Amino acid sequence: MIITTTPTVEGKVIHEYRGIVFGEVISGVNVIKDFAAGLSNFFGGRSASYEQELMQAREEALREMEQRAGERGANAVVGVDIDYEVLGADNGMLMVTASGTAVVVG
Repeated sequence: MIITTTPTVEGKVIHEYRGIVFGEVISGVNVIKDFAAGLSNFFGGRSASYEQELMQAREEALREMEQRAGERGANAVVGVDIDYEVLGADNGMLMVTASGTAVVVG
């Protein structure tokens, strides 16, 4: 399946629009990752544990969106947007949402 942030797919014609599709992932960040990220913050540098969590959540949200587009009979998703939010009383949850328009291209 073609997944793109652009409104069209170069060299293809959109024949049908199958609606807006979403993929949402909410991931908890545990105490160990918080501790490791705190050390990175104190000493400087990047937090590999948070970066890994973010990458996994993003990939899972994209897979979920792709699956939902396939269930609608689409073979592409255009106009994809990815949003990130932190949730919870202590900001201990990470939400990643991927959205786009499911289409049939040919």
